[in-house]
Amino acid sequence: MRRLGPAKGARRKLQQVGLTVLAVVLLAAAITWFLQSAIPRRIVIATGAPEGTYHVLAQKYKAILARDGITLVERPTEGSAENLRLLMDPRSGVDVAFVQGGLGTGVTGVEMLAALYYEPLWVFTRSGPVPTQLDQLRGKRIAVGPAGSGTRAFAEIVLAANDVTAGNSTLTAQTNVAAIDALRDGALDAVFLVGSAQGQAIGAALRDPALTLMSIGRADAYPRRFHFVSKLVLPAGAIDLAHDIPARDVTLLGTRAMLVARDDLPNPLVDLLLDAARDIHAEAGTFEANSEFPTVDHVDLPVSEAAVRHLKFGPRVLQRYLPFFMATYVERLIIVLLPLLVILVPLANILPHVLRWRSRSRIYRWYGELALLEREVRRHTGDPPLTRWNADLDRIESAVTRVRAPASYAGELYTLREHIEFVRRAVQAKAHAASQ
Repeated sequence: MRRLGPAKGARRKLQQVGLTVLAVVLLAAAITWFLQSAIPRRIVIATGAPEGTYHVLAQKYKAILARDGITLVERPTEGSAENLRLLMDPRSGVDVAFVQGGLGTGVTGVEMLAALYYEPLWVFTRSGPVPTQLDQLRGKRIAVGPAGSGTRAFAEIVLAANDVTAGNSTLTAQTNVAAIDALRDGALDAVFLVGSAQGQAIGAALRDPALTLMSIGRADAYPRRFHFVSKLVLPAGAIDLAHDIPARDVTLLGTRAMLVARDDLPNPLVDLLLDAARDIHAEAGTFEANSEFPTVDHVDLPVSEAAVRHLKFGPRVLQRYLPFFMATYVERLIIVLLPLLVILVPLANILPHVLRWRSRSRIYRWYGELALLEREVRRHTGDPPLTRWNADLDRIESAVTRVRAPASYAGELYTLREHIEFVRRAVQAKAHAASQ
């Protein structure tokens, strides 16, 4: 049998390894392409009222995500409570939402990606004797927002802690400008609003001399009772220095607005949303210090592990230099490719040995049977069973002619056929001897 020289053998082995690596890369590329197709290019975000802060924020996120080929579709709602219900319903089509703290009880299948900013609870009354504690609103007419809104959920929690309930007070669903107008006209005694000082209703109420912003007494007690509540201080002049609004420091209660998603949102989209959140919310605000937000400090929902990793370590290297979908494709390709290479490259070295063993086994099994027949012919005494011996030789020869082996094993096949002829001659010699 002709053997390959050292150079040719090394070259063939290198070719085998190269072909294996190429096959692995192509397989990994196909698997990665399939995984990449699972990243949606369109996501739906639940916000709130069209005139609210969440709507304004959604437009900013939409513009940033569009740079990376992601379409953000806004779903207006009644507010945070409805947003959470939509997120928990896999049939709603909602992927992400803005939600204020305080609504996390009994929520499943949802994770906080980041806390974004403080959401103060503004309590307005008419000018005159101003209550200093929430229990002084017992028996009053109070606007707490519509059912399903974050304002109502927050207001009912802190009011109930002061024994102000629908059983002993009048709680109405009015909100925003309509509620402020009703308060100014005397139809209400207090209005609860949650939102930005730059919002239309809150901004107008802060500048209206007929209305007063309530400073909440015993504010330090609320964070002890409710872990999602923060004590906030609005400094004198923080809204308008020229007109001294407010005229004094005002103590407020607040919670934190969160960016919340279904817990099956793909990690690349989590990264993209957090990059947008950092662009939008890192600057200082009325209550926020510079770079205080976004943060993954616990509010009242489980925190996404992917979000914690991203905010801790920042964007991955490829995401800093490549377009979003290209970066995620290459990252996933590496993740898929490395284990395959670790497994399959060693197999590439084993495979030629397996193929050689398989090819030789097809030949050597007949060598074994022929050797047994040869031994029987050589040792036999008396009348030889010529018919059986010839039938065995014919069967072995027929089987050998059907063996398909690489050209490198042709010599062994020819040698086997010569051995068959050798045994056949031995049988003929036995037959001739028996006829004498």
